[in-house]
Amino acid sequence: MKLLCLVSALDLSYRYGCTPAWWQLFKGLHEEGHEIIAVPYQGTAIESPWWRVYDNPCRFEGMAFSTVKSLLGSGATSSKEGMAGRITKGMIDTWIRPRWDAHLANILREEKDIDAVIVFSIPLNHFSGLAERMRTRYGAPWFYYDGDAPASLPRFGGFASGFKIYEDASLDEYDGVISNSSGALEDLAALGAKRVLGLPWGVDPALYDGPPHEPTRDVFFYGYGAEYREDWLRKMLREPSNAMPDAQFAVGGRNFKVPLGRTELVGDVPFSAFRKACGESRINLNITRESHATVHGSATMRPFELAAMGCCIVSNPHAGLEDWFEPGSEFLEVDSAEAAIEVYTELLGDDERRAAMGQAARERVLAEHTHRHRAKELAGFVG
Repeated sequence: MKLLCLVSALDLSYRYGCTPAWWQLFKGLHEEGHEIIAVPYQGTAIESPWWRVYDNPCRFEGMAFSTVKSLLGSGATSSKEGMAGRITKGMIDTWIRPRWDAHLANILREEKDIDAVIVFSIPLNHFSGLAERMRTRYGAPWFYYDGDAPASLPRFGGFASGFKIYEDASLDEYDGVISNSSGALEDLAALGAKRVLGLPWGVDPALYDGPPHEPTRDVFFYGYGAEYREDWLRKMLREPSNAMPDAQFAVGGRNFKVPLGRTELVGDVPFSAFRKACGESRINLNITRESHATVHGSATMRPFELAAMGCCIVSNPHAGLEDWFEPGSEFLEVDSAEAAIEVYTELLGDDERRAAMGQAARERVLAEHTHRHRAKELAGFVG
């Protein structure tokens, strides 16, 4: 198939959580024989060996939008709330959406034989009406891919730093909807989705492969901020680090504005250095935000990435994680600070068990959770 992919971003410097996932999925689609054309909604159009690009028609407007949002408030962006919301809606309705409308019309006229258009985590209400108009004029079916469910859903209100993407929007203009959360599919159908597919993340094993690193610390967590996981940061980092003075704990990432005990803050970790950071840690943590952890089958990239690297994984309770990995042999789950301390102590004293867990998790990824597995599922749904 020839797929036109309208994507939230291609530039990794924006630190959008889904961007590395889109890279890997597009590569998988390419390796499965599909032609990928990508157009970013935010940032520059970055070409690769696996896809070609068209420019972002509103690159500078997007930068201005981010600036206005940061100046007028960092709350979830609503078209109905406050000055930031009114300015946002005005920019979208009078400038951004019309420019995208014209840009997409030009692309579809030039390419002619597009088999499907997929919108990857661009705020749904920013594109209201586009899918229906373009399908009517050019024939290709349109699909929406929400990679942020269930936090993106109206009942969760979106992240404090994100968008209320379903406000004043409907999914019924799309031919189908894909979600990282199988537990969100009923919500999506209620919002108008005609067909739905729950698609957990997959990873490109080659990106996470390489020579082993000598461990230099004991327990490591990497993520973006403490939002909606403060309690588990306390149970899995603050209290254990205080109770285990001989163990080295570290956190990588940004915006951890909560007490973390003796845990060292190592700052942001570029994607190119992610494997090294995890490989230098004897235990790697999967601390999932509340919405993803409590709605069954809500996938995040982290457990798949850690497993692909052969890491020893300890997770907070995450409903549905057992659907993808085997508890006990491929990851361990803790339900309290006391349990975390006990598990960390046992694992740090058993090199062979840590290695066996990491190897088993990696084998599971290779067998069931690669980027090509997900590309096949997505192509089957779209096709």
